[in-house]
Amino acid sequence: MAYHIPALLKESIDGLNLKPDGIYVDVTFGGGGHSMEILKRLEKGKLIAFDQDDDAAVNVPADKRFLFLNQNFRFLRNNLHFNGIKSVDGLIADLGVSFHQFDEPSRGFTFRQDAPLDMRMNTAGTVTAAYLLNTMDEPLLANLFYNFGELTNSRRIAREIVAFRTIRPLATVKDIMDAVGMMAPHRQEHKFYAKLFQGLRIAVNHEIDFLKEMLEQALDVLAPGGRLVVITYHSLEDRVVKNFMRTGNFEGEEKKDFYGNIETPFRIITRKGITPGEEEIAENKRARSARLRVAEKI
Repeated sequence: MAYHIPALLKESIDGLNLKPDGIYVDVTFGGGGHSMEILKRLEKGKLIAFDQDDDAAVNVPADKRFLFLNQNFRFLRNNLHFNGIKSVDGLIADLGVSFHQFDEPSRGFTFRQDAPLDMRMNTAGTVTAAYLLNTMDEPLLANLFYNFGELTNSRRIAREIVAFRTIRPLATVKDIMDAVGMMAPHRQEHKFYAKLFQGLRIAVNHEIDFLKEMLEQALDVLAPGGRLVVITYHSLEDRVVKNFMRTGNFEGEEKKDFYGNIETPFRIITRKGITPGEEEIAENKRARSARLRVAEKI
């Protein structure tokens, strides 16, 4: 199994509008798919890559133009400045979970196999999915599943989890299925558990908050004319990216100038976003929910 097959690879690299001598950042290195394509098009340029997952380090190429930083992308600006880089010509982010993380049961990202409820992208972190399930009070759990898992029956889910943990702690995938399995709609079990695990994963890794931090810093470090390229996999993160590119804020609040034009720090390159074609989805089913958005700093 490949470490990760990047979605919309050609479209996203084309979106960077690469200059051979430019400086670029890949904030989600993973299996290195996007980074390798960028390096193919660089000559005297430089590429800096971030990944908080220690496992990603095995994919680092031996290339003098490349710098790998085993860091969360929320530390983008400080790390660039520490390495003497004040501005960059483009930044790419391929959000979500890598194939490697999904396919390694011990990481706890998948509900297809019984494993510990971990879900940490950074294994040095102390908060796991099991910790949240066993310590959060019922209202907070309900908010987690509603806001991050987009589950409308989140209050009942939280109630069942709190009741279950009075009998035994939730430690494995089987435990959470025993706790709330009766609520999974018939023939839609996969969708139910996908949303449940999405909510837990986002909470464990602070994905939405850290995404916002990274985007604000990306705007700061991008040079005028620099490209911001982001691939999202669910509506929550896509809404954040879309609003930020369109208005410069995460709420999507439009601020207009004297002439009625929307004031924004970006020029939108992909109005509706780009999604994979049938051929790509046939070859890589996990790409089906991907959406690519590209914007250029004004």
